[in-house]
Amino acid sequence: MKWSVIFEPQNLALYGNGILTTLGLLFSSLGIGAVLALIFALALTGPWAPLRWIVGAYTYVVRGTPLLIQVYMIYYGLGQLEWIQERWNDIWPWTYFKEPFFCALFAFSLNTAGYTAEMLAGAIRETNAGEIEAAQAFGMSRFQVMLRVVLPSALRRTLPAYSNEVVMMLQSTSLASAVPSMLDVTAAASRVYSDYYLPFVASFCLIAVFRLAERRFLAYLAPRKH
Repeated sequence: MKWSVIFEPQNLALYGNGILTTLGLLFSSLGIGAVLALIFALALTGPWAPLRWIVGAYTYVVRGTPLLIQVYMIYYGLGQLEWIQERWNDIWPWTYFKEPFFCALFAFSLNTAGYTAEMLAGAIRETNAGEIEAAQAFGMSRFQVMLRVVLPSALRRTLPAYSNEVVMMLQSTSLASAVPSMLDVTAAASRVYSDYYLPFVASFCLIAVFRLAERRFLAYLAPRKH
């Protein structure tokens, strides 16, 4: 392997642009998706049946269709509708649909929100009944029980599954290259390591960060040492 190819000025610039685009897309979509996922998870576990059905249908469609198709549907479908194009020069929020980065961000955010919502909803449903009963015995309202007991516990237990989702989202950013004018790290790197097969280590870095987080926040679940 010719590792020196990485440090050639033109390749460093190529990687730099790609990494900035990829990380911007990754963390922005994860942030927006996390907020949406929390709202959707509360809807999925809430008492309002119509809302559960609507959100459930959304997560079913998102998880049942490939991310690439979702990117195409937003950029080449929704973003190319004549009704939207007539308004995307001066009417908010349609002005954003002419931006390739926004279309990719929109698709990625909706995708990760669907998966994360189901993870979090499952963790909420699996909360130990004894914890809820104890909180109610202290006089907490339904809102207080959810905020102080159920959600903190569910978020910690969702962490291992969510780490897989983050890594999958990182790897899926290569699909952003399907949108014109988007230069992500995979599109940039492929020009270099397609000939040299140089490894990409960002996934391993993220896995290491989440392993440390799991040790910190899930320590109480580890087997006790005698």
